[in-house]
Amino acid sequence: MENEAKISLRVYPGAAKNEVLGLAEGVLRVKVAAPPVKGKANRELLAFLSRLLGISERDLAITRGQTSRTKTVAVYGLSHQEVLERLQDAC
Repeated sequence: MENEAKISLRVYPGAAKNEVLGLAEGVLRVKVAAPPVKGKANRELLAFLSRLLGISERDLAITRGQTSRTKTVAVYGLSHQEVLERLQDAC
């Protein structure tokens, strides 16, 4: 894809609600309400990010860290700058 951004995340599953905690040292910290069982937290993370960024879930993919709290997510169709701007609006 022409526009593809990769973002590093630290995910905290099993939270009371979905929320962005902020960006620290280039890593976005995100709480998700779903438990880390059978991919539920990953699915909830992608759904939450798609709402925040205003894009389809199909335009997001976890490229690293499927079973880890530290993940890399590819965002297709947006530049890295656009992703950062949209996420800062959400904080």
